[in-house]
Amino acid sequence: MSRIPFAEWAPQRALFVGFPSDPELWEDDLAPAQAEVAALVRQLSETVTVRLLASGAAAAATGRGLVPAAVLVDDIAFGDIWLRDTGPVFTGAESAVRFRFNGWGGKYDLPGDDTVGAEMAGLMSAAVDPFDFVLEGGAIEYDGGGLVLTTEQCLLNPNRNPGWTKAAAEAALGKAIGARRLVWLGDGLLNDHTDGHVDNLARFVSAGTVAVPEGGADDPNADVFDDAAARVRAAGLVAVRIPSVGAYEMDGELVPASYMNWIVANGQVVVPTYGAANDEAAVAAVARCFPRHRVTGLRADHILTGGGSFHCISQQVPESE
Repeated sequence: MSRIPFAEWAPQRALFVGFPSDPELWEDDLAPAQAEVAALVRQLSETVTVRLLASGAAAAATGRGLVPAAVLVDDIAFGDIWLRDTGPVFTGAESAVRFRFNGWGGKYDLPGDDTVGAEMAGLMSAAVDPFDFVLEGGAIEYDGGGLVLTTEQCLLNPNRNPGWTKAAAEAALGKAIGARRLVWLGDGLLNDHTDGHVDNLARFVSAGTVAVPEGGADDPNADVFDDAAARVRAAGLVAVRIPSVGAYEMDGELVPASYMNWIVANGQVVVPTYGAANDEAAVAAVARCFPRHRVTGLRADHILTGGGSFHCISQQVPESE
């Protein structure tokens, strides 16, 4: 059985972050998204060794010009920056597990997204255990003790592993990451092209305590949030409610903006903000969940145009084996 991944608040040896690199993918949002990622990296690098991955010499040069000299910038081919999903899950300082990646159910087939995980493991000299089923890192949330949160919408979606049942998923994750118990939430956020990744919906803030958004009457995800909180409590866990972003539109379309997509990094937490009414209240609520951490809010509007936020573009490497 593979090693159980450490909780994200455990000491970290390094933290990978993806740098927006492809002008055709990012169009007018390329430079603003790069600036947001650079601001994030500057903040993170105060407490953790950041490895910024850029795809191509031009992007790598831009990245090096925007971040502190201590940040390692690696030119590694990838499709896009969503390293939480395309990268490996590091179970130790020099160990990792990898899964098959199929472009979030066949939606986005980008060259390099199926190989960047091996490159990341190689940069850390990590031994890799491969598993022959489809799974993205953003689809699972773990507490370091074998308890895993996930959503039915994603893990049981036939576009990932056709025919998977809860029992099959539980057996697969037990073998791969030592999952002792899965807590099944229902749907994720509306219009989330990941088919409901849990890292936009519910996050551990300590062993036994899970943060879940709380939406107002005008929040199209309010019922989804309430259902998730009810399932968390039914599983015997404490549910702490965090103000939601609310209805957030870009170009007239509802997008899955979420404060839950924060990063924990060696004594600090960085929360994505969007210029929304609840930004300040949400950062304060997350700070109450992490009283021993420095909690900061940083804008992620332009990163969100690609479909995700801070947690989605990062992958931590624990300090210990």
